[in-house]
Parts: sequence; structure tokens; C-alpha cells
Amino acid sequence: MSGADDIRADIRAEVLALARAAGVKIATAESCTGGLIIAALTDVAGSSDVVDRGFVTYSNAAKIDMLAVSAATLEAHGAVSESVAREMALGALARAQADLCVAVTGIAGPGGSGHKPEGRVCFGLARRGQPAQVETVDFGPLGRAQVRAATVAHALQLLAQNLRS
Repeated sequence: MSGADDIRADIRAEVLALARAAGVKIATAESCTGGLIIAALTDVAGSSDVVDRGFVTYSNAAKIDMLAVSAATLEAHGAVSESVAREMALGALARAQADLCVAVTGIAGPGGSGHKPEGRVCFGLARRGQPAQVETVDFGPLGRAQVRAATVAHALQLLAQNLRS
């Protein structure tokens, strides 16, 4: 196992342990990662006691249909935006039997534009009883696989940070 895999394994175990201790169930809403975050969590045996479900909403239609992301939000801000990440996280929380949801939408590459470059990922985090949080991270043009891996790692860190607080 590489060093990156070791870190990812450690953070997955921490997220699951923190969720167990807090009695929190987790869901994900994923676009650019295509289900890699939920897969990272469910790769751990016994994760079913705290992992509820993952929504893979790669297309705008899926974001609208599955998570009730507003077509007006998509039109005004584009799929890669904090506004859409917030609506994805809140939509997943409303549709899951979960207490905490992380959402990601971004440009893994190749491609992008000057306004929305390759490697830009918007994150949303929603927990019952707390205001939703959003942030944008520019990982840079690392290549598709590396941007997706960095996104998974960051999403797991966001979950852990929220569960520690």
C-alpha cells in the first residue's frame, strides 16, 4: 500500500469511528467523483452501520431529478459552483436516512476554462441542525485521476472535521 493509500485508509477509519461515536449516518452526493467517496467509505468492512447511501449525479438532469437542484441555480451558476454544491448536499440530506452529507461537483479534466479551470471542485457539507457549508478548492491540472483522488481525500477530511466538532 502506498503512503497516499495509508492516509486514505486512516481517514476513512476515523470518519467511520467518529460517525459511530456520534450516532451519525452519512450520505454522499457526487458528480465529478462518480461514487468514489461512498466507495472509499464502504470499502471498510462494517461501514453499513453508519453509511446510508450515495447519490451519483453526474449530469445536470440527475442533479435535478435525484437531489432537487434547481434548474435556475444550474443556469445562473453552472454545475461547478458552490450554489450547486450546497443544493446537492441539502437535497441528499432531505432524501437520505442520514444526518451528514458531503457533496462534490467539479472539473476533473481534461479541459476547463479560464473561469472554471481543470481541477476546480466545489464542496458542500450539510448536517441536520447546522447551516450548510460550502467551499471551492483549486487542485490544479493534476490529471483526471489525481483530481478525483484529491477530491475524495478532501471530502473525507471535511466529514472528519465536522464530526470532530
